[in-house]
Amino acid sequence: MKRLLVTGGAGFIGHHFIDHVLRVTDWEIVSLDRLDFSGNLNRLSDILKDNSERSRVKIVFHDLRAEVNEYTRSLVGEINYFVHMAAASHVDRSIVDPMSFVQDNVVGTCNALNFARKLDIEKFIYFSTDEVFGPAPRGVDYEEYDRYNSTNPYSATKAGGEELAVAFRNTYGLPVSITHTMNVFGERQHPEKYIPMCIKNARDGQSITIHSNKTKTVPGSRHYIHAADVAEAVMFILSLDDQLLKGNCPKYNIVGKQEINNLELAKMIADAQGKTLKYEMVDFHSSRPGHDLRYSLSGKKMKSLGWEPKIELTERIKQVVDWTLARPDWMMK
Repeated sequence: MKRLLVTGGAGFIGHHFIDHVLRVTDWEIVSLDRLDFSGNLNRLSDILKDNSERSRVKIVFHDLRAEVNEYTRSLVGEINYFVHMAAASHVDRSIVDPMSFVQDNVVGTCNALNFARKLDIEKFIYFSTDEVFGPAPRGVDYEEYDRYNSTNPYSATKAGGEELAVAFRNTYGLPVSITHTMNVFGERQHPEKYIPMCIKNARDGQSITIHSNKTKTVPGSRHYIHAADVAEAVMFILSLDDQLLKGNCPKYNIVGKQEINNLELAKMIADAQGKTLKYEMVDFHSSRPGHDLRYSLSGKKMKSLGWEPKIELTERIKQVVDWTLARPDWMMK
């Protein structure tokens, strides 16, 4: 039986990944988490529905800003796969307090990599972001090895962690692979994020802020992707025999099926509730410096290997809206 270590397993994407692994494998899972702003054990409790599932998940508390000591290592035990999802991920907070993001995303990643060196693992996945590439001009979809152009402290620290992961592969032979994904949404997401906020504001008849260009005519756009699709993609990458590849560290973009601007998305969310959308377009860069109007990744590589999301965005949005309205305990009141 395989054993999987997930850092940040109580986080939003982490708990969806654990849920997927429980459903498609018989693996044992260790979730390593410090339970701060992003981590919430209620997420894991919500998905661990019976004793057989609970017995396959072990939760170990550790703050990766500190080195993993021998006692924590003994609690984790032997591991086959190491998926490093723990990270600070809110752009606004990174602008206010960049050093905390350096500690979480650079120092924390270095400690995770050093820990992984002591384990006999088959693969280490570093979970990166589209934001390391910076804003994408219309018509440009960044591929896996394009240059970095970080525009805020969050993306810079994720790029720093990514380069450390590459260095550990090149220096120590650690079997590292890297993923970039775009805006992820789904059930149990923190209510500060855009889609949960849109669901709540549409429900309550409140105005939704749509970030746009300086003329307030072009909304920002993204390739939104459900966390369940991301989890499926990560499992697909774990199954790839990419350690025989020479040269560049294997990198994979995990991309949603369609690009959509934030005004279209807000309308989709309001329509799913039978509500009329109230919104205000705001000057994107003046109101939120460090944010970018458009991000975009190319999903060609993963598609050529045999993976792409199976479910349309409209269906995924309806699924999340219905779930969230039925579970107001996961929304801001």
